[in-house]
Amino acid sequence: MSVDASLTYEQALAQLDTTLRALEEGKLSLEDAIAAVARGREYLELCERKLEEARQRIESLPVREEPLTGEDAPHPATVAELRGRTPDTPQGEIPF
Repeated sequence: MSVDASLTYEQALAQLDTTLRALEEGKLSLEDAIAAVARGREYLELCERKLEEARQRIESLPVREEPLTGEDAPHPATVAELRGRTPDTPQGEIPF
């Protein structure tokens, strides 16, 4: 059985997760488990191909040599603002 190459990365990852869960439950017959492992490898390979394609697309994006200024520059938001806090909102304890 061959997996559908038109699946998105997220769909292939979900299928891989489903396959792994079925194997972890241990309720498959030996033949079904062997088929599930083969299918899982195919989903994993598809995920790896999709990630490699994404990496290549990102690396092929044009790079600006000039610094962004004016309207092209991103908004200088603080981390607190991005997280939905105002600077005077207490952040609480840092979990360790």
